[in-house]
Amino acid sequence: MAPKYSLIILLTVSALLCNAQEKLTDNIFRKKLPNGLEILVIEDHSVPLITEMMTFKAGSFTESDGISGLTSLYMSMLNRGNRDYINQQDLGYHAGGLGMGLRNSITSDESVSTYFTLPTANFVKGLNFMNSAVRYPKMDGDELEKTKEVFGNQVSETESNPYYVLGDSIRRRLWGSLYSRKNPSGNLTVINAATPTTLNVIKKRYLYPNNAIMIVGGDIAHEVAFKDIEKVYGDWIPAPFDPFIKWPVPEFEPLKKTSYIIVESKQVQEPYIEIYWQGPDTRNDIASTYTADVFSYIINQNSSKINKALIQSGLASNLHVDYLTCKYVGPISLVITPNPNKLKECIEEIKRQIDLMDSDDYFTAEQIETSRRMLEIKNIREEEITTNYVHTLSFWWTAASINYTLGYNDNLKKVTKAELKRYVDRYIKNRPYCAGLLINPDLRAQSNADSFFK
Repeated sequence: MAPKYSLIILLTVSALLCNAQEKLTDNIFRKKLPNGLEILVIEDHSVPLITEMMTFKAGSFTESDGISGLTSLYMSMLNRGNRDYINQQDLGYHAGGLGMGLRNSITSDESVSTYFTLPTANFVKGLNFMNSAVRYPKMDGDELEKTKEVFGNQVSETESNPYYVLGDSIRRRLWGSLYSRKNPSGNLTVINAATPTTLNVIKKRYLYPNNAIMIVGGDIAHEVAFKDIEKVYGDWIPAPFDPFIKWPVPEFEPLKKTSYIIVESKQVQEPYIEIYWQGPDTRNDIASTYTADVFSYIINQNSSKINKALIQSGLASNLHVDYLTCKYVGPISLVITPNPNKLKECIEEIKRQIDLMDSDDYFTAEQIETSRRMLEIKNIREEEITTNYVHTLSFWWTAASINYTLGYNDNLKKVTKAELKRYVDRYIKNRPYCAGLLINPDLRAQSNADSFFK
């Protein structure tokens, strides 16, 4: 057989495979178009509404220092006009006519999304409305200057918050030279220097159908949704390259040493502590991402040992542990509001509790079972509200995979006491961390915090 005919057959087979539909659950269906665009449909006929969401694997994790913040700025410009709508006012007028609010955007560490909810009858019009914004944005210079001004005001307001200052100071040490890749809000200097030409760098690198997913949730049959989406987006030309091969995301360097930061503010009356570790990710230790959720749930309950040692003893008024699942190093955080009169004792007890976390009796079988069950219930409840579930699936598509969340409850059952001890030893106990203390200057002097917060 001649080579060119072999290639034609191969491409034809590939297109047929891409067009194949896959049933994931009773009401969730998946399909991939020949141009690489993934489609996920969640059928829910309870109300005549549909949520449409387009998500790309982009965001701050793709941004070096020189383009830090351009993804967020670019997504904001999608509201400023395109080939079919002149400007923001025109977009808002037509959005209202479709029965929806103006299109919304989200930029995070590992994804960017645009979405809206509208009546079922306007589903196709909504597809075209989003298509105009995503594929044919205007990027007008005057509109860009207005958007940069809005960004500047937002940044100024954010940076005036002492809690943000503390967290940002910690994150700069936690991520080191790759800080920009964990900072979705970006660098204001880079943003202010942006032009329509520099913004197009984002589009030319990442905003392609073969780096995107369209998630539709609501009152529509999946066959109809697949057909209509392909009519609108089927001619979208895919990228001829893999952006993550052409512009690889560098690996975050492991934290080498523990560091302490004290931030003063006369605005705060109670001291406030944040501690961050570098945690697991879905590429290198996916099992520990489930364990992290169970660990966090147990720690946050009134029955946990650390709660009894800090809250019930009067050393602190609040504590919370969190973990953010990521494809590239998820952060683990511990937040505590110490008793101002027992600041030193509280910090000493925090360290003691961390040292005890891998002991045999730190977690009980009942706590583990309860946490697994409650997390399972939380996951089921998220599925019941389709508008929210669209966002959930979008997040997991970028952070791990759709199958990650569909198999979440089953994987929670694999978390044991041994897995919790392994998680603590690998990521928390005796591991470098970044700790920050936000404190009123008078209390800093009175408590001599510099002598023990170090």
